[in-house]
Amino acid sequence: MKKYFLSFAVFSLFYTQSEACAWSDPDYEYFNLFTQSIIKDKSYLPFLHSYSTRFYTDFKSSAIPDENIDSWKRYFNNQLSYAQTEYLVNKMNINDLNALKKGNPTNPLLVTLGPGFYTKYREGIDYLIEAKYLEPYMKINYIESGDSFYYYREPGTGKNATNLDYNKTISALTSLYNTTKNPEIKQRYGYQLVRFNHYTRNYDAALKAFKTYIEPLRLKGAPYIMALDQLAGAQRGLGMNSEANWNFFQVFKDSKSRKESAFVSMKLSDTASFNNILKRAATNEDKNMAYFLLGYEDFNNPIPVMEKMFEINPDSEILKVMAVRSINELERSYLPIYYYTDDSNTAVQKNNTSNDNKDQNKAETAEPKKELSFWQKIIRFFKNLFSSKKDKSSADSKADQSDDELLENPNRIPVFSKNNYWYDDKTKDFLDDLEKFTSKTKEKSKDEYWQIADAYLKFLKKDYTASTEILENIKTNNPEYLEEIKRMKVLNDIVSQPKIDAAYEDHLMKDYSEYFIEKPAVKKDSAETNEYDYYGEVPSTADFLKDVLANRYFLQGEDGKSFLMNNKLSDLQYNPNSSLVKSVEDFYRKPNKTQFEQKIIAKNINDVGNIEAFFAVIYGDRAMRQADFDKAKSYYAKAQNFSGIPRSEWNYDEKKVKTLQYPSGAYNGFSNISDLIFGHNVWESFQSSPEESMKKEDYYAFPFIKPTMNKLELADALIQLKKIGAGKNQTASAANQLIGNLLYNTSILGYYRQLFVMDIDNTNGGKYDFQSTDRKNPYQYYYKNFLDRTYIEPDNFDLAINYYKKALDISVNKEQKARILFQMASAEQGKYYQYEAKNPSKVDYSDPKYSEKSDAYQAQLDQIKNQKYRTYFAMLKSQYADTETAKDLLGSCSYFGYFMK
Repeated sequence: MKKYFLSFAVFSLFYTQSEACAWSDPDYEYFNLFTQSIIKDKSYLPFLHSYSTRFYTDFKSSAIPDENIDSWKRYFNNQLSYAQTEYLVNKMNINDLNALKKGNPTNPLLVTLGPGFYTKYREGIDYLIEAKYLEPYMKINYIESGDSFYYYREPGTGKNATNLDYNKTISALTSLYNTTKNPEIKQRYGYQLVRFNHYTRNYDAALKAFKTYIEPLRLKGAPYIMALDQLAGAQRGLGMNSEANWNFFQVFKDSKSRKESAFVSMKLSDTASFNNILKRAATNEDKNMAYFLLGYEDFNNPIPVMEKMFEINPDSEILKVMAVRSINELERSYLPIYYYTDDSNTAVQKNNTSNDNKDQNKAETAEPKKELSFWQKIIRFFKNLFSSKKDKSSADSKADQSDDELLENPNRIPVFSKNNYWYDDKTKDFLDDLEKFTSKTKEKSKDEYWQIADAYLKFLKKDYTASTEILENIKTNNPEYLEEIKRMKVLNDIVSQPKIDAAYEDHLMKDYSEYFIEKPAVKKDSAETNEYDYYGEVPSTADFLKDVLANRYFLQGEDGKSFLMNNKLSDLQYNPNSSLVKSVEDFYRKPNKTQFEQKIIAKNINDVGNIEAFFAVIYGDRAMRQADFDKAKSYYAKAQNFSGIPRSEWNYDEKKVKTLQYPSGAYNGFSNISDLIFGHNVWESFQSSPEESMKKEDYYAFPFIKPTMNKLELADALIQLKKIGAGKNQTASAANQLIGNLLYNTSILGYYRQLFVMDIDNTNGGKYDFQSTDRKNPYQYYYKNFLDRTYIEPDNFDLAINYYKKALDISVNKEQKARILFQMASAEQGKYYQYEAKNPSKVDYSDPKYSEKSDAYQAQLDQIKNQKYRTYFAMLKSQYADTETAKDLLGSCSYFGYFMK
């Protein structure tokens, strides 16, 4: 059918799968290792498995031959190639054919065919001239109705069949039909008569034309199929849905290039279409096809339908289509591109959100709400899907982890768990049933496809030995089968390898380098380069193998290599965990790397400016967070050539991604740090300027604190403050207060929280979420999903509190003591948030008493908070409520005001 009318009622037929996020594409979220398109009959390619589109589209249109072009190719005695025939029939201008008819061809193809071509094929050429004249009008006339809003109309020229004179057109086509001698060309004129009547809504005349001009010729080739398609459309126009549906079914069965449109037409003609077809099917061929349509449309459990198809014909090509769809469905459960597992100790992450309300103080904005947010409830619900894991932080403990965790067992796919959370018992049962079916079918069918499918299902069941044995015994000359067998042997070899050592890496480079060495990117045309690719490339076998190796290295304690299998060196900035950074640095400095390490892993050591400075800044930052200022200074001394945190940005003028160039005076990860870092914030507003959010302390006694510093100068200033702070006078108190301020201001709660975590600003992100401190490494399989977890050592708020205590003990200034106590209370609040994150609610979201139990849990948290984490608020209230500092805080911090009451 040329024209489809789609109402909202049937729109779901075209998109049966929905996604919550517009940017999510389910066909990009799993590894498709078993090639669906190895089926031999390519006319069924649209009916392979896809969630992204109603029909499978990942193939070239030329893969499905058009029976109409094949028919014309035979008519021309194979004098033309398929491509030339397709060009002549579908694309050549009518004027070129008229010139040929007049004996003056100018089209290069027609000139090549010679002067006798028209004489030999006169009837066919004359038909094509007539068909090309009619084609712009061959659309059904659109009639406005009350339901017009719900219908889709194809864009086009605005012409339709009613623009032609009906009587003249019918007369001309009838005359041409009667004078034509070649039966096939005669039938083509009959097709035009049926189509023209259909598109002018003369449905009865269309049915009559089919009986008069099509059936008597008794030809069942391409013109017949095309005319039958038009007949079915006219029958539907007359409300003869059952007859229309049966004829669309015949088109589906007999056509190669019209299966997709015939399927849609069947769905639109009869709501019970496929069941009605099955009732009407008399031959085994029709029954088999009807079962296929039923199984395709209702794919919840295709095995019973496949059993019926097997009984009819175990060599049926459409049975293979059902099987390959089933395998693909299993892959979506067994082979997701990311594995997200959580730890029972991992808390619901509490985001320390930015706040633009300048009237609210940090203590107030950080106060947790009693009512869980929607996303907190969702996270807690999914947390119940995951079992607890023990903390295994060292390389040795990783190597000893159980099969339930990181699966070092060579008889297990490394990114699977035997208690895999990505599929349930029903899916496992389906795999077992499908394996039994393929094992049975491979014994009956002569097609090697079933042996390949059986081997792959054993691969999914982690029986690599059995899978390989089957593959070794397959004898075939089919190039697509051979390619699949070759790839599956590689999969079995690599996935079953218990340890990846230097010798095995040499084996990978020698025998499987094609899967790891990236091919040069295909240059896109100018139109493509202006478009943003949201999804990138479809996950490949090579991507899967890289994940397997990344997992192996992870298990072996080679975190640096594991990280670089899936990430660039510059990605460390997003989670600068010092132990991981050290492992990456160790690999970077490793001498005598294998060829695999050099060409596959080390290629991800990308440009970060000065690598030595890059590592030094990360280590220096960690030392600063530990208040080890001398150590930090020693690292920062090696980082003076640091060119900035390696960020990139889209250049709209050049239409490409370029390295971020930091403006003069901007903080770049090392330089241009304001002395406000030693001050205190007057309200929490991360988006506000430093001058609005922060207030300086009195630096008069500390001239070495410069208005603007780099990290080396900052570390030096802290060393001097620490020396002064060892005294017993008021200046020593002020020095300790300034150190405490810096440690708090660069913590997760502080305005300068970005300073020592390799970030360029304090905007929200995973680095600023409270997290569990019990589990050192949140990654359990590999570092592929590196940016989706927070892997930074947590703040030690006691460091700031201890410096504040020194300042408090020495100070004799009551106003200063009030300010210090408030800062201590703020740091203590951070300790509470860490406690809260380590002790999340264990109430199941499905619990009927969820709200009641959640309220009780929150009440318990409030009690613990007031008993253990309000020490300095209590002191401020009891001893310093009369100070001007406390009174100012009452006006700017509503939570403090509430507490003081």
